[in-house]
Amino acid sequence: MSDVSSTVLIEDADRALLALDPVKRRLLAALREPGSAAGLAKKLALPRQQLGYHLRALEQAGLVRLVEERKRRGFVERVLVAAADAFVLDPAMLGAGLAVDAQDRHAAAHLVEAAATVVREVTRMRGAAEAAGQRLLTFTIEADIGFAQPQDFEDFTGALAKAVAELAARYPRLPDTRGYHLVMGAHPAVANQPAKPIN
Repeated sequence: MSDVSSTVLIEDADRALLALDPVKRRLLAALREPGSAAGLAKKLALPRQQLGYHLRALEQAGLVRLVEERKRRGFVERVLVAAADAFVLDPAMLGAGLAVDAQDRHAAAHLVEAAATVVREVTRMRGAAEAAGQRLLTFTIEADIGFAQPQDFEDFTGALAKAVAELAARYPRLPDTRGYHLVMGAHPAVANQPAKPIN
């Protein structure tokens, strides 16, 4: 198995366009394990010249890296590997954050903005933890619920906010503690998707 990060955050449009190009996506997937241009050309049935162009672009963008050079009958064979097992696109690339009232817990725009922030910050912190040989400690809670009428929705969110506030008060963020940011959100269930038990 290659020694690469599990996830890398892509924060600029040029690198995102490279990663999303169909041929380069195939190369990034194939290079989860180290490979040479010759091996990739055979595996992906691509012309060697075309493949070399795409590999150079990926390497210049930092999406793949050199892991070995081998001497082969008068030339040097370069072995490359993807810089990560998966690449995450920063949602902020598509525009500035949405101007929403952070206190409006029923605003869909606020949920989208919070989710984008989680994607960006957790991916960055995970990469930093991996670089330091550490594990990023997180938790996720998921559950499917149902409301018979609109007032049930209001009652649930009010009770949940109160319960979380009371529980959070028992674990204040102090200078000598490891701070955590808790995000909770809900959206209408996707049709025909089986319910998930709380975990």
